[in-house]
Amino acid sequence: MAPISSAPLAKSRSASSFLASATTLLPGLALCGGIALAATALHMLPLFKLFSPMIVAVVAGIAFNGLGLVRPSTRPGLAFAARPLLRFAIILLGFQLTLTQIREVGLMGMAVIVVSLASTLVVTQIMGRLLGVDRKLAQLIAAGTAICGASAIVATNCVTKADEEDVAYALACVTLCGTVAMLVFPMAISVAHLDGYHYGLWSGAAIHEVGQVVGAAFQGGQAAGEFGTIAKLTRVLMLAPVILVLGLANQRGAANAGASDAGRRVLVPMFIVLFLSVIVINSFVAVSADTKLTIATISTFLLTVALGAIGLAADVKKLRERGAKPLLLGVAASVFIAGLSLGLLKLLT
Repeated sequence: MAPISSAPLAKSRSASSFLASATTLLPGLALCGGIALAATALHMLPLFKLFSPMIVAVVAGIAFNGLGLVRPSTRPGLAFAARPLLRFAIILLGFQLTLTQIREVGLMGMAVIVVSLASTLVVTQIMGRLLGVDRKLAQLIAAGTAICGASAIVATNCVTKADEEDVAYALACVTLCGTVAMLVFPMAISVAHLDGYHYGLWSGAAIHEVGQVVGAAFQGGQAAGEFGTIAKLTRVLMLAPVILVLGLANQRGAANAGASDAGRRVLVPMFIVLFLSVIVINSFVAVSADTKLTIATISTFLLTVALGAIGLAADVKKLRERGAKPLLLGVAASVFIAGLSLGLLKLLT
């Protein structure tokens, strides 16, 4: 009699294990997914237009946790949303960028963006040390201010590995400063004597979120709005090298501190490699405008789900312990990047 093969039994056990693992994710995914849907709907109301659905989701998540409404059964799903799902959403952001858009910025525009971004990253961390702000929180505020707000903060945390409370604080801080900048920048057009091109470049180089740049830049006219958006998306591209540099810096810091796993850390996160690959593909493969819009909508929603999960995991008491110094750091960083980028524009033109 032929022996009974164990392959079907192994496959059955594997399928059952996968199903059980997937089932444990459902409560958490349902919770942060529901918050993301509510945040997206609220964003359509006039009262919430100034805030992206991502920051609304973070605040709602913090409120839920503060009221004791988060159950232990949701933890696996929240962890999945805050890590793998988040990284996939960042990869999809690559479909918003092409190499052609970057060329349109020009050498002068690139110089303003790169110098402002790099200087803000360095100076913000120096100011953080002087103010006594935790290094990881200072890095998150620096990345959010220098690059692209919420997306940069959550992406940077993949190498910074800060607590959920640090992420939530940085998100709230950078969003507040970016919102103020969106309202103030249009008032400075005549004072700073900027034409459409230079105002658009200044907005794109200094304001934090893409939506905030669009809101401010188009106040200077159609040309300013379009160029401001392109300049801002070029800043988003800087997300990749910044994460690589911060990852290397944090690895060296861990090695100097004698961390046992410092030598085994991956310096190039795979999601960053895929993010850059998507940009290259998007530059050479024709993707319809409707498809890009759909992908952008999906990416924004997944980021909202992920940030809702981060808010649900944040402890309100620990947030209060951070005090006002990180907020002061965020304000100082925002003033610095606005002043430096404007000064560079005046100097180079």
